[in-house]
Amino acid sequence: MIGYPEAPRAWWLTRGMARISGVNLPRAVVEGWLQRDELEDIVARCAACGRGAECERWLVGSGAAHAMPDFCPNKAEIEALG
Repeated sequence: MIGYPEAPRAWWLTRGMARISGVNLPRAVVEGWLQRDELEDIVARCAACGRGAECERWLVGSGAAHAMPDFCPNKAEIEALG
């Protein structure tokens, strides 16, 4: 199982955003669409983002959203995997 015990909130937020775009990040790594170090960079970018609370509120209220919000610093990279 791929996880980030040193950044659990960032991992949760990153996975949540990816799911909105129909992307399963652990599967992307296992299937070779994404390298482990690329995933680490994505999670680190999330952890460094100052909008975590806004992101969390957006995810909780996202309902049937099919696109990530424009404020996400990982939007382009994650959506490219979809």
